[in-house]
Amino acid sequence: MIKHLKNILLTLLAVLAFTGCKEDPQRHLQLAQWYSQKGLIDEAILEYREVTRLLPADIKSLSRADYELLADAHYRLALMYTKKDWWGYALQEAETCFELLPTREHYDMVTLLRKRIDL
Repeated sequence: MIKHLKNILLTLLAVLAFTGCKEDPQRHLQLAQWYSQKGLIDEAILEYREVTRLLPADIKSLSRADYELLADAHYRLALMYTKKDWWGYALQEAETCFELLPTREHYDMVTLLRKRIDL
């Protein structure tokens, strides 16, 4: 099973090397989601962070799709940090996500993380 997973991972990395994932935040998000589904949390974190790095710091210049992509990356990054028990980092990402896109789901995550940290 591990050998099979390694082969799949190597194949995926080879495909990404040929097709290029360098400057496409959407591809990094997809790769991060794949890593997350496979339980490769550290790799997922790196890819989600790459999404946040690639999108402009000036959010006023973002398209709506990129804006939502950035919020999604921060949300998922917060989830990955909780899997590592990195509660402070998770809260920072959740707060950033809520600032970008103040939805009930994002508010609930911030609230739950604050409660968890206060325990």
